[in-house]
Amino acid sequence: MDNNTEVKFYDTVEDFRIKFAVIVSRSNGKWVFCKHKERDTYEAPGGHREPGEEILDTAKRELYEETGAIKYSIKPVCYYSVTTTGAFDGEETFGGLFYAEIESFENELHSEIESITLMEDLPSRWTYPQIQPKLIEEVKRRSFV
Repeated sequence: MDNNTEVKFYDTVEDFRIKFAVIVSRSNGKWVFCKHKERDTYEAPGGHREPGEEILDTAKRELYEETGAIKYSIKPVCYYSVTTTGAFDGEETFGGLFYAEIESFENELHSEIESITLMEDLPSRWTYPQIQPKLIEEVKRRSFV
């Protein structure tokens, strides 16, 4: 992503436009972040929607795949879009934003995620620094945290 990245928030978006789900998560009062095997940065769990999948099901699947969460509550927050000159041909792309409180995790991960980290504060090294801090701020602004 480059410096020409714009993030917008929406209460409604046509379903067919929603390509991703990102799940801002907490467990025992701490933020839950993932560290991908190929990066030394942190990110909120999330990923691409599969064909025919409801966006809430995408969020649940990605939360499990990337954190091993097995007992949790999850709520939709809103929709968001990202427009950047560095990806998707500069097209506005849409995602669903969710909030989860995780009670328990599986003992091992089954994905490209190397580890999960519970943090008191937000990380200083983000995988998507122009996007994910804004998503977390929107979750806070909407009083989920």
